[in-house]
This record gives sequence, structure tokens and C-alpha cells, in this order.
Amino acid sequence: MRFGAFVPQGWTLDLVNISPEDHWETMVGVAKTIESSGFESGWVYDHFHTVPEPTQEPTYEAWALMSALAVATDTLRLGQMCTCNSYRPPAYLAHAAASIDVISGGRLEMGIGAGWYEHEFRAHGYDFPKPSVRIGQLAEGIEIMKRMWTEDEAFFEGEHYRIDGARCQPKPLQDPHIPFWIAGGGEQLTLNVAARYASYTNFAGDPETFARKSKVLKGHCEDVGTDFDAITRSMNIIAVCAPTDAEANERLDEMEGRLRPIVTEQGRLETFMTEARSRSGPPDKIVEEIRPYTEAGLDYLIVRFPDAAYDRSGIELFGREVIGAL
Repeated sequence: MRFGAFVPQGWTLDLVNISPEDHWETMVGVAKTIESSGFESGWVYDHFHTVPEPTQEPTYEAWALMSALAVATDTLRLGQMCTCNSYRPPAYLAHAAASIDVISGGRLEMGIGAGWYEHEFRAHGYDFPKPSVRIGQLAEGIEIMKRMWTEDEAFFEGEHYRIDGARCQPKPLQDPHIPFWIAGGGEQLTLNVAARYASYTNFAGDPETFARKSKVLKGHCEDVGTDFDAITRSMNIIAVCAPTDAEANERLDEMEGRLRPIVTEQGRLETFMTEARSRSGPPDKIVEEIRPYTEAGLDYLIVRFPDAAYDRSGIELFGREVIGAL
């Protein structure tokens, strides 16, 4: 089992009541704690408007953070869960990612998906076509990036995008290219794209759902002639890790108190908090929550610690006892 953790950036209202001039110090402090606590990777989200509802709280842009974290960390691999393909032309993204891979010494992960946050799309003037179109764009975008990272002059003519002799220098340091994490569990389309391009997948669900989607992915791999066993399957969880249930609940109550004045629809807040509470607690409880997923084929777990900007001890405890146990 391999592990990553999210760096607070505001999207999930995880910088509330922290002054803007202290945001970067907070973010980089958490990233360094993740790095020193046994996690392989640090992650951010690619969004502009907060959840569980849009607010005026800050959300730092994902690729700006990739560049900054590349020079603020030493060994931590850096990813986005996940880059929205529609937000940037794929040829531009190929250049940005290649540059950051070199700056970081070859530590970039390319998490990418078709996007889902319709409110955010439309607010920023992006078209929000039906899923089959967005996933078609995703597949073409990945193909363009792959070609630009591996060919001196890249050509592509698709239904959605085209490039005509695009040159990408510097090339990424990673060989043969930056690994793709294809995020999403759509069984007909997204997992087919993953079978063709992914080094990693990222999808959610209970252990039975996770196992079923893994089986579907294996079927797509057989159809397109790729190696299912070469794809690492990952998922994300939210957890407050504390020595006791009582301490975890105290931190969750503090979190709910910070968010209650900001989230106007209390039903959304309750759903948000229910998800946060479901896997929080002492290390042994979290281990037992995760074990059924390992039996279903989970290889890589990425954890969002919702209290990380205020208290890093949960990251350290998770590193010592949960990573150690698994």
C-alpha cells in the first residue's frame, strides 16, 4: 500500500479563519509534514469555487501550487486530483506539466479527468457538454500530451483538438513520460480511457463497488490489449486521525463550528460532515476501515485531513501508525 495526502488550498473550506498572508506558510508547512511523515505524494484539487457550495472563501489554483510546491519540497511527488481537462488547452497543459516536472526533479503526477462541477464550468465561461463529449475531449487531450512529451514534433487531428507540429521543450524528466492518473469511475467510457492510458486510476465507492469497477477496468484492458496488473488503483478518503474517538470528534466539532456560518444550506453541511466523520478516529479504527479495500485491490490511498491547516499532529499519527500497519 502506498499513500498520499492533500495539501489544504481552500477548495474544501480548509483555510477558514486563516489570514491570507498566512495561507502559503500554512500550505507549505502541511506539505513538508506530509513529506516527513511517510507519505509518497502530496495533492491538490483543480477547482475554483468551494464545496459543499460556492462561497467567497479562497481556492488556490492547482497548477500555480504545483510550481510553488515543486521548489518548496524535496522528495514529495506532486499531483492534482484531478486536473479538469476542459479548463486548459491540452497543448498548453503539456508545456506547463513538462516544465514543472523538470523544476521538481521528475516528481510530477498528471491527475486528469473530464470534470463535473457544472456551476464552476458555466461561471467561468466553459462549455459543459454531455459526459460522452467531455470524456471524448479527455481522451484526445491525453493523447496530445503524451505525443508532445515523447515526440520532437507532435501532430494530432481529432474531433475536438488538433496540433500541427507542436514542440515541447524541455521534455519531462520521467521516462517514458509523466504518469497519467485517470480519475473517475464511469464504467463504459472513463474506465475505457483509463485502460488505454492510465498508470493509475482513482475511483470511489464501498469495497464491493471498488471491486466491481476494478473488474470492469480489467475487461477494458483485455479489450484494448493493455496490462491490467500494471495499473495502480487508488481512492481518496477524508479522515481526522487522533489518539481517541473523543479527540477526533472534538476536532470535527471545531471544523463544523468554523463552517456553519459560511455554508448557507445546512443540509449540504450535514452531508459534508457525515462524510468527514465516517472514517475519522484513532489509527486502529482507520486501519480497519481501509482493510476491506486492500482486499478489493486498492493499491494507493490518498487522504484528506480536513484539520491539517490547524493541527498537523493527525498527519504525523497517521504516518506512524496507519501507514506502519498497512
